[in-house]
Amino acid sequence: MIKNLDDPRYKALIEWLKSTRIEKGLSVRDLGKLLDEPHQFVVKIETYERKLNVLEYVQYCESLKISPSDGLALITNGA
Repeated sequence: MIKNLDDPRYKALIEWLKSTRIEKGLSVRDLGKLLDEPHQFVVKIETYERKLNVLEYVQYCESLKISPSDGLALITNGA
């Protein structure tokens, strides 16, 4: 089981979330408000200081209006 934050698949997933946030014109503060979390939560996720659990991942995707399955396909298809 992979538990570290340096796994390339995890990094690809977080980069996908970050680029989606940026494409949608949202700041880390904006996304933090949508998540009902402080903006530092988003910063820590995007800088690999904190790992998202599966429920947080789904909520993150919902806040960005993207499908969680798209991100999972990204990491399971070796993109």
